[in-house]
Amino acid sequence: MRKNTMLQRKPEWLRIELPKGELSLKIRQIVNKNSLHTICESGLCPNRAECHGCGTATLMIGGDICTRACKFCNVRTGKPLPLDSDEPVAIAESIEKLKLKHVVLTSVDRDDLPDLGANHWGATIRAVKKACPAVTMETLIPDFQGRVDLLDIVIDAKPEVISHNLETVKRLTPAVRSRATYNVSLAVLKHIAERGLVAKSGIMLGLGETEAEILQTMDDLLQAGCSVMTIGQYLQPSAKNIPVSEYVHPDTFARYRQAGVEKGFRHVESGPFVRSSYHAEKHAK
Repeated sequence: MRKNTMLQRKPEWLRIELPKGELSLKIRQIVNKNSLHTICESGLCPNRAECHGCGTATLMIGGDICTRACKFCNVRTGKPLPLDSDEPVAIAESIEKLKLKHVVLTSVDRDDLPDLGANHWGATIRAVKKACPAVTMETLIPDFQGRVDLLDIVIDAKPEVISHNLETVKRLTPAVRSRATYNVSLAVLKHIAERGLVAKSGIMLGLGETEAEILQTMDDLLQAGCSVMTIGQYLQPSAKNIPVSEYVHPDTFARYRQAGVEKGFRHVESGPFVRSSYHAEKHAK
């Protein structure tokens, strides 16, 4: 498979538009004023321009320092600061000011905490629902080390969608993810689905996976009860991250989308710029 480095020119279809416009500025102002974090900025998401332009953002709770060091991720790794007990209310107030109809919440991994951050998750979801009862919500959660008791704290707060990403195929998981495992992630998704919530997951392409492995991953997700899937292109955010193995053509993404729909997913987002929260408002319907 052809190898690429950050110094090689990206294909024409991978041009990224920088965030601009009044809505984008308003989001950044409110986020900064309330000392909040977004995965849009921490993860250098290529869809910042489109999402900000539509008045949406994925808010990241629990700080911006992760206890894990996944090879694909640009979020800082280290010893996190203590949780901010005012953050749930600040998140809720920010969503209310932005007049969002749908919101995506995610977080860093907090393996340093006894509850791995689950109660902070529950408090934030409840605060948002109290302040903005009409807002639908997706939560992109860590694996909570597979602990069902902690998963239930999030589930019991009743977000409309709970997402947990496999990130890649089974063979590549040990080389790409820090502590998470393929089977534990599938178990997390299975528990979410069995509790009656919409279970969603996503993978990145361009890490060295094969077509057969991608199709097998789809089957594994469906067997776990996952009904929504996202497939996007991995883009190396910095020199310290794992290099791109291949830039996948948009036509191939379209073919995988069709395969996923035919296999039985309720909704599949597949394209070079697709990320976990891309068009997330569709997945809550």
